[in-house]
Amino acid sequence: MHVFITGGTGTVGSAVVAELLAHGHTVLALARFDASARTLREAGAEVLRGDFADVDVLRSGAAQTDGVINLAFGRDYSSPDAIARSIAVERAALTALGEELLGSDRPLVTSSGTPVAAGRASTENDPPMTEGVVGERGRSVLALLGLASRGLRGTAVRLPRTVHEQGRGGFAGMLAETARRTGVAGYPGDGTQRWPAVHARDAAALFRLALESAPGGTSWHAVGDEGVRVRDIAEVIGRRLGLPVEQLPQEAFGPFGPIFATDQPSSSAHTRQALGWRPTGPSLLEDLENIQP
Repeated sequence: MHVFITGGTGTVGSAVVAELLAHGHTVLALARFDASARTLREAGAEVLRGDFADVDVLRSGAAQTDGVINLAFGRDYSSPDAIARSIAVERAALTALGEELLGSDRPLVTSSGTPVAAGRASTENDPPMTEGVVGERGRSVLALLGLASRGLRGTAVRLPRTVHEQGRGGFAGMLAETARRTGVAGYPGDGTQRWPAVHARDAAALFRLALESAPGGTSWHAVGDEGVRVRDIAEVIGRRLGLPVEQLPQEAFGPFGPIFATDQPSSSAHTRQALGWRPTGPSLLEDLENIQP
């Protein structure tokens, strides 16, 4: 397949580009900046220059390919308003991509997040989160999945709170960045809350499988570690950086504070059984050993 991808230079995106090319697909990747375009070409992808907020460019990319993987999302997490702006741009992008592919039965795979299920690990059957700081993103994904009856093979790969590679990425990466900035390897709540995680290469393999074979209207869980205690994450970060490990108030973690403090394990049992996905990368705690002081 010739695949159009957005967000192809991020932690997940670069792994997805490599995964697609390694399995015989060709890639057309969106790039806004010269450096991104150069990185993508060096990886073996063709480049479509443009901005994720330019829906005409997105339609053009979708029109000339056999399927789409959408991974782009804003990087400003400093406030609820900043996150809301990123979600609005993503919603417009998904709408444009969906409209372009409608009636073609071509795949559109988008990234989403694993939901929270009180008292248990969430599953692929649980609905996305539609409340809170990222609630609107859940509604956008539901709208995309609802187009399956109109000839769009839209699916969602739900990513866990940490997609990691070489000790970087996701919520755990944010904890490490905060620790470097503040001099304390901090964690919210009592530290017993659990976060799911997955290695970037394993997540990339699931995006490929969903692109190739997942039915429209379905959601899949890219979960390698079902739930890692946040205090255990902080302790590895503290040890690797030579910093004290301390409980901090939720407010210290900005708009994500309440989410950071929530127990949110997640299962991928159905995904593994139905799509034959088998994560093989290192666990989160193993990967965090790559953090350099």
